[in-house]
Amino acid sequence: MSDGCRLAARIWLPAGAEVTPVPAILEYIPYRKRDFMRRRDESMHAWFAANGYVAVRVDMRGSGESDGIMHDEYLLQEQDDALEVIAWIARQPWCSGQVGMMGKSWGAYNSLQVAARRPPALKAIIAVMGTDDRFAECIHYSGGALLNDNFWWGCIMQIFNARPPDPQIVGERWRQMWLERLEAETFWPEIWLRHQGLDAYWKHGSVCFDYGAVACPTWFWGGWADLYRDTPLRLAEHLEVPHKVTVGPWAHLYPHEALPRPAVGFLQEALRWWDHWLKGKDSGLMSEPPLRFYMMDSVPPVPHLEERRGRWIAEDMWPSPHVETRTFVLNPGRIDAEPAPERACSIASPQSTGLASGEWGSFAVEGDLPGDQSLDSFGSLEFDGDPLLERLEILGNASTILELAVDRPVASLTVRLIDVAPDGRAALVARGFLNLAQRDSREAPADVVPGTRYRVNVQLTGTAYAFPPGHRIRVAVSTAYWPIIWPSPEPVTLTLFTGVSRLLLPTRQPRAADAQLAPFPEPASAPSSPVTVLRKGSIERSVSIDQLTGAVTHRLYVDGGTFGPWGKLRLEAPGMEMGHLYERNYSILPHDPNSARASMTQTYEMGRGAWQVRIYAGATMTSTPASFELDAWVEAYEGEKSVCRREWKASIPRERV
Repeated sequence: MSDGCRLAARIWLPAGAEVTPVPAILEYIPYRKRDFMRRRDESMHAWFAANGYVAVRVDMRGSGESDGIMHDEYLLQEQDDALEVIAWIARQPWCSGQVGMMGKSWGAYNSLQVAARRPPALKAIIAVMGTDDRFAECIHYSGGALLNDNFWWGCIMQIFNARPPDPQIVGERWRQMWLERLEAETFWPEIWLRHQGLDAYWKHGSVCFDYGAVACPTWFWGGWADLYRDTPLRLAEHLEVPHKVTVGPWAHLYPHEALPRPAVGFLQEALRWWDHWLKGKDSGLMSEPPLRFYMMDSVPPVPHLEERRGRWIAEDMWPSPHVETRTFVLNPGRIDAEPAPERACSIASPQSTGLASGEWGSFAVEGDLPGDQSLDSFGSLEFDGDPLLERLEILGNASTILELAVDRPVASLTVRLIDVAPDGRAALVARGFLNLAQRDSREAPADVVPGTRYRVNVQLTGTAYAFPPGHRIRVAVSTAYWPIIWPSPEPVTLTLFTGVSRLLLPTRQPRAADAQLAPFPEPASAPSSPVTVLRKGSIERSVSIDQLTGAVTHRLYVDGGTFGPWGKLRLEAPGMEMGHLYERNYSILPHDPNSARASMTQTYEMGRGAWQVRIYAGATMTSTPASFELDAWVEAYEGEKSVCRREWKASIPRERV
């Protein structure tokens, strides 16, 4: 970099590229190309190289073997470095000067963000499962409500950021680089909690505030089981450049390795995209429908789903002229076409409402899907429609228009759209949250006046879903939803006015053109380097009730890490051994929102021969009516010797959250 910082890269070169240069594809993320993401990287980037593209995988500043410190996610420095990386790639003798950029999650964010910076050599991007709006749709907040993923993922990054570079690459300076990282580390949930409304911090890196800045063709891939369910619809509507959007039934995985199936030939489709925009070949891709969505059939609520029944559908534009909004009325206990006389219905949800919530976004890890929604009937106002006489398909964002009052100045709502089978099993279709303080403005929250009647719109997450004949549509409303969102400062009683509150469904009739869509190719990939399992992984997930105190605790234990029970592995090519164990507990008393407690402990092992590193970390989060309380630590060992221990404590004022 121009400031002297060196970034580490792994490059796959097609045969003959140094004589006959070819375009290059960049993936730029902080998740360690040499070990943690090695096998996934090889399965993709070696495949692109075998098909005529240079593939360049770069670890961001402060990660892997790259110099520097990673101070936070999506900083301006990260973008500036990317601009230099792209310019460097374009200058290399093996590059034709045409560069594409791609990535999933963090890599999707920065592909969009860098595209908005318009580096001259960047000609097209592919973004997989990221967001255009960092405040509306990420792991931090949703509908202005604080997500507990803000804590959980911040803890993951706490230990990720504490990992050292590999001495085989950086030599003896590895220890000094490691100590610099440890000494500079901060506890990221504290950073994020200091921004409880939409401000300049969240606007930075959110391309939704200027879609016109994205000047190169863009293909966005999403998943209905992923946490980024609305971004594909917004990009489909607002991007001004040539673009495609594809959304499958998938969790947070690349589409060629995705669950629930059907996985698709993402790499082959990406190759057609790169051929068109980087090599000028007419692959026929741009003559196909630009928007493809997987219309999911109804399935019972299960903890893990290998395959999702359904079919692919297509649209030429968004909003689609083929989607019609149908309005239903929330009457007492019912969903009807016509209103009944207005009635006030009240609910004061126990803080433990959310027993069947699952995770906010699925990683296809067993048990992370939402369970039977009947488990949360005790804490919800529920409205049921009559059994459907015919199949009803929805595509897009359902929403509710609610007329309501609450008895506290700060309150959050959860609304769930549910598919109830004839046998009573209730599957989650979509859900949405609203912090009522942000009912009119995300930038200028205002207290609710207790007892005052308001009309609010609660938008639910995007989906494509088919309700079968004989099933009923249910809407459930609650004032608590633990452990997905942090509770309000005080217990809340909601009064909902029926007869005037509404459910809006984006309905779509099946089209003959859907059946004529060309199928996606079957998944393909390159082989990955060999791995040896040193310790078999395991996972434990439970919800328990303390019969003495009434406390409800959601516990997750994983031997393997974020993507599931991998256990401890040895990557044979670099000879690296690595393992990640963590335990997460969310507990709460049903009557007391300020009994909420999130905690996480972690151990990360990595090493080779006599070089062995262990990192331990722990964190807790609690709250009072006035503040959020954070307590975290990390301690790093070289062999049996502790080389650094860091501790953090913070009390952060609550700002209408």
